[in-house]
Amino acid sequence: MHEDPPRRLADELIRITGRDRWLLGVLDEHRTLTTEQITALAFSSSHRARKRLVLLYRRGLLDRWRYHVRPGSQSWRWTLGPLGAALVAQTAGRPVPAPSAVRAGTDRLASSPMIHHLLGCNEFFVQLAAYARSEPEVTLVRWWSERRATAAIGGVARPDGHGIWSADGHRAPFWLEYDTGTESMRQLADKLPGYLRLVDTPWNFPVLFRLPSPTRENTLHRVFSDRVPDGLIVATTIGSLSEGAAGAVWRIVDSGAAADTRRRLIDLPTARNTSFKPDQVA
Repeated sequence: MHEDPPRRLADELIRITGRDRWLLGVLDEHRTLTTEQITALAFSSSHRARKRLVLLYRRGLLDRWRYHVRPGSQSWRWTLGPLGAALVAQTAGRPVPAPSAVRAGTDRLASSPMIHHLLGCNEFFVQLAAYARSEPEVTLVRWWSERRATAAIGGVARPDGHGIWSADGHRAPFWLEYDTGTESMRQLADKLPGYLRLVDTPWNFPVLFRLPSPTRENTLHRVFSDRVPDGLIVATTIGSLSEGAAGAVWRIVDSGAAADTRRRLIDLPTARNTSFKPDQVA
């Protein structure tokens, strides 16, 4: 990929579309998305998505990588290219990074052992956003990355993401913990005290654990049944359930008789010790 002098940055401002700018912002926030995820978020067909993404790649706005797999080819993973990173930085009033620094960041991201977790967490929100594209009465009002969510609460907890789901005239804010099965139940339980510190604040939202299997979900409920503090709401779902995250897939951690009942995301109970006020958490 070629170097990107300042003149190319000015020239690109003439050609870039609103959707291109939106995509650059999403990748700046969430670091990487697959071709399929970008298609679900913003395009009417995979052909149109691939055509546009390749064009943006050739212009230096995007960068990409994928791993060798057998049989077939893995989907491309997309991230900001040198010119895209420069445009985002310029818009945000941040120092424009050197192209070499951007490429080094892409190399680190591609080789990160956390890439599966990152893409999985992003997929959770992509599915909600894609569902909202086809249903005019529902909206993913907010999708924050781990970095932004953690900074917003001063590092009290480290959620994998934060979202606000809107449906039926109501809004459901939540924290996401995306579990791939690599951490022990004790490690998962150790996340709860941080969220407990938010109970008497406007940030007291349900904590949602997305788990990889029914066995792990059942184990979490057994371990957590007497560990969830009063005022904190914890719910779980399984990645293999056919309904999406907006559907009746959420099981509240509770020792009561209705513990196995699954609810829609919008129907999860709100925090007991505080009221959600959107203007307080903008």
